[in-house]
Amino acid sequence: MEVQADMEPSSSISLVSAVSYGIASMAMVFINKAVIMQYPHSMTVLTLQQLATSLLIHFGRRMGYTRAKGIELSTAKKLLPVSIFYNANVAFALASLKGVNIPMYIAIKRLTPLAVLIAGYLFGGKGKPTTQVALSVLLTAAGCVIAALGDFSFDLFGYGLALTSVFFQTMYLVLVEKSGAEDGLSSIEIMFYNSFLSLPFLSFLIIVTGEFPNSVSLLLAKCSYLPFLVILVLSLVMGIVLNFTMFLCTIVNSALTTTIVGVLKGVGSTTLGFVLLGGVEVHALNVSGLVVNTAGGVWYSYAKYRQKKAKPVRLISDLEAHRK
Repeated sequence: MEVQADMEPSSSISLVSAVSYGIASMAMVFINKAVIMQYPHSMTVLTLQQLATSLLIHFGRRMGYTRAKGIELSTAKKLLPVSIFYNANVAFALASLKGVNIPMYIAIKRLTPLAVLIAGYLFGGKGKPTTQVALSVLLTAAGCVIAALGDFSFDLFGYGLALTSVFFQTMYLVLVEKSGAEDGLSSIEIMFYNSFLSLPFLSFLIIVTGEFPNSVSLLLAKCSYLPFLVILVLSLVMGIVLNFTMFLCTIVNSALTTTIVGVLKGVGSTTLGFVLLGGVEVHALNVSGLVVNTAGGVWYSYAKYRQKKAKPVRLISDLEAHRK
């Protein structure tokens, strides 16, 4: 079932979409890490993920597995900024990792919920957030800052790239929320447009950055190794799952909810990283910050749950949504 953006989803749909996005996002971190350790051309991997997404939805639509509409020029023009901000976010995020360590990068990206809250207030989102929602977001951001205090290794250029990535991610999520709400697009349709419109931009990037054609020849050579091929296919599949759950969560909840889930995912990924990788020194500030961060996320979830329970429930199926 696809939930249209102009319909109010039930609390269970909201919860499932948020949890699914969190799990998919967390799994994607480790799967991508496994791929990049053997194949360093990250932009080529992203291009393959978007190509796989486009082809899957296209053939799924042709075979009748989804009622998603085909590409319409007028809608593509409206969603072009979404695709541009999405790819700009990814490009700046990858570039920032060259000069910023992982803990500091995660801390900066966790400031996205606060940025989304501010952007939603300035550009008009789904109404003004309640006091509890606003305070929980501030608490989450404060926890991020506290957790990162012990990991600061100043790199002005790298910080600038990471903060620019936060800006693009914020605008991207807000535009997804507004596009779905205004145009009545389903999560699959927005995902289809985003992946399709991303391909020219990403193709340009892999050429400009020098990944092509070496990345293609290396990929063909690596694919003869079965374990790598399995991980690569899993990465492509999870890329589709991640994009779908992200768009679904943003539409049925809000851009702010999606970023909060991303923050909590970051906490889980960091914790698993300590357990699975080892060799990381734990500081009191890190632990305190993670506790404050998690408390803010739990508080936010509770506030949104109460807010959702107070609203009427209206659902629309994928079939009903496209009988028009």
